[in-house]
Amino acid sequence: MNQPATIDSATPRTGLAEAVKNWDWRRYVIYIGFVVVFAFFAILLHDQGFLSPNNLLNIFRQTSTITIIAVGMTYVIAAAQIDLSVGSTAGLASVVTAMGIAAWGPVPGILCGLAVGAVVGSINGALVSMLGIPSFLVTLGMLGIAVGTAQWITASAPIPILDDTYNTIFGSGNIGPVPGLILWSGVFVAVGAVVLARTKFGRQVLATGGNRTAADFTGINTKRITFQVLLLSGLVASVAGMLYAGRLQSGRFQWGTGDELSAIAAVILGGTSLFGGSGTVIGTLFGSLLIGLINNGLILAGLDSSQQQVVRGGIIILAVALARKK
Repeated sequence: MNQPATIDSATPRTGLAEAVKNWDWRRYVIYIGFVVVFAFFAILLHDQGFLSPNNLLNIFRQTSTITIIAVGMTYVIAAAQIDLSVGSTAGLASVVTAMGIAAWGPVPGILCGLAVGAVVGSINGALVSMLGIPSFLVTLGMLGIAVGTAQWITASAPIPILDDTYNTIFGSGNIGPVPGLILWSGVFVAVGAVVLARTKFGRQVLATGGNRTAADFTGINTKRITFQVLLLSGLVASVAGMLYAGRLQSGRFQWGTGDELSAIAAVILGGTSLFGGSGTVIGTLFGSLLIGLINNGLILAGLDSSQQQVVRGGIIILAVALARKK
């Protein structure tokens, strides 16, 4: 006589326990952190208008340029490189764009701004990929060169932009019902996420950062990839500089100061490994929004700028700690 089949109730439990044990919380820490911080400020600052639609829209608007810079930085870090020159590149692009608009009009001014990013990115990429100089040192030097050049050619004075069309499209107005800055950042995030996750170039970037020697053996031109990600970072930073110029209706060498640190923190908090080989643009978006959320909450809580800097420094340390390999 056949015995009735029995169900091993331990198997599902064992599988669940194994799944929990192997669950990599690092992949989701940015989303968990975002929800926790948002809830904390929503409760603490509900009387200060933290949850008002205007304030929430301001958070998106104020983090847009950092988000755009961080999209380019995601590719750089995923390829196991670093770019410390993005903030100063944005500042230089803003003043060159403003000077170009004043001299020749908006279209030549935009091309001049993009040319700044192309030149800076190409120099960074060539020195790193062809001469083998560490990207940290190259871009640190370029940081000083770019900000010094911007200050020199403007004599430290702002260059006003009087073209209303440019200012509206590049940051100070709305495109339809959507603030221009938010639309710009949305486009960069969408394109950056698709390219990194779904294209051959994105896979080659991740392979180069994950194991450069192995990538070379599989036929990937890792020197070219290194050049391209640094060129991309420079171009993206120049667009951010033009958005600063449009939003603030002037070019100034100070625009973008310190953005490299915020962008790096956003990228690492978003789940991209500081050691290369992995990256997520959507995570970078949430990393940028988390930093903007914290900045906004600290301002509403009444903290001064020095105290805010302390918190930002803590975020960077936390980002590096979370990036540690097991």
